[in-house]
Amino acid sequence: MKKTASNLLWATLDWFGFDPSHSSSSHHVHAHDYPHAGGHGHTHGVLDPTIATTARGIWAIKWSFIILAVTAILQLGAVFVSGSVALLADTIHNVGDAATAVPLWVAFLLARRKPSARFTYGYGRVEDFAGVVIVFIILLSAIIAGYEAINRLLNPQLIQHLLWVTIAGVIGFVGNEAVAVFRIRLGRQINSAALMADGYHARTDGLTSLAVVLGAVGVWLGFPLADPIVGLLITVAIFGIVWQSAKSVLARMMDGVEPDVITEICHAAEHVPGISHILHARARWLGHRLVADLDVAVNGAVTVRDADALVSSYEQELKHHLPALSATHIRIRPVDEAKVEDSAHLPQYANG
Repeated sequence: MKKTASNLLWATLDWFGFDPSHSSSSHHVHAHDYPHAGGHGHTHGVLDPTIATTARGIWAIKWSFIILAVTAILQLGAVFVSGSVALLADTIHNVGDAATAVPLWVAFLLARRKPSARFTYGYGRVEDFAGVVIVFIILLSAIIAGYEAINRLLNPQLIQHLLWVTIAGVIGFVGNEAVAVFRIRLGRQINSAALMADGYHARTDGLTSLAVVLGAVGVWLGFPLADPIVGLLITVAIFGIVWQSAKSVLARMMDGVEPDVITEICHAAEHVPGISHILHARARWLGHRLVADLDVAVNGAVTVRDADALVSSYEQELKHHLPALSATHIRIRPVDEAKVEDSAHLPQYANG
């Protein structure tokens, strides 16, 4: 890989998440093939479908948990030695990142149980409950970190072993960067935009860990309040995580989907000759699986066999545009009986 200066350059670019060969990949992937679940902010508590539906995605979640857990444990030791609240806040941040994988993984295992006579849609909703638990855990950690930072601002204390604080901050950066590189590279291999975005977010978390180093430098230069100020800034970042996560989890629990999902459902119909237009399009998440209910207007002269073939073609297109789609219920209606106003709220197109 590093035999020449050119190879060294590309290896360096690849390490930082830039892969020029990715744009010319032989895989033909539509930009809309992987709709983002609630954006790519820090949405703890929601297992993104493009990650959860692949074995390698789950493998990435587990290894990310291991790396961040080891990072947090090493940092925790430095917290006890130094008493740094900035490092405490960053450690809580990394613990939160690692801990989210545990309830989601348990929920994912439970969600794989087959539907029963009572739970006819299966157990996918258990992932939403896991998300609520995670939000409360992160909220509690933010409150603890904020309390410690404010208390240290009001009651300054001497921080000891600044070298250990600095080393722990660097460890936090290295741990998050390792997770970032791991997720970005694997995300490219499995064509998961969500996993790559999570990797870039982990890289941002690494910069948060470097802020701890700046706080330690500030204390070393004679400004003891630098440590609690940095701790308070990290606490604000954790509260931002709580806000983004709560919005995403509650939207899922209320059967909310991203507008792009409905757009993709209608866009997929453009590739199926015989479909006049979409009358109704409803979708919701059951855990990390997407379920859609559709009313489709077609030529009233088609036979039952032709209608069945048309539905099969449409289902294949939907699966191509929405990989997380696990079940589709399609109702065929004659175009001459369909009311135009029924589909007025949906994206319109001309299917030649």
